[in-house]
Amino acid sequence: VQLQASGGGLAQAGGSLRLSCAASGRIFSRYLMGWFRQAPGKEREFVAFISRTGSTYFADSVKGRFAISRDNAKNTAYLQMNSLKPEDTAIYYCAASSRDTRMARDYDYWGQGTQVTVSS
Repeated sequence: VQLQASGGGLAQAGGSLRLSCAASGRIFSRYLMGWFRQAPGKEREFVAFISRTGSTYFADSVKGRFAISRDNAKNTAYLQMNSLKPEDTAIYYCAASSRDTRMARDYDYWGQGTQVTVSS
């Protein structure tokens, strides 16, 4: 699976952005899709995932503000980010896994990352 993340940019605190992750190659619908982020000087952290059946899971830091979805017909996953905070500033990565997991090491494929910057 090849993954291409897009949609990052600059937003003001309280604003919204929607990230997309386009997949090609193997059958997209067979993979759990996750989003991770990495801020400068920090380790990569889990943000959210959506399973093959549509179940979702969010990190506590984004719960209630972010939503994740997928369109298997378009081979694309989305991360809708609302009520953005400066601490959401990071490079966001999408990833695909054959397992239901929040652990970065268990993801098989990774996109290149897209920068999200939230100004106060």
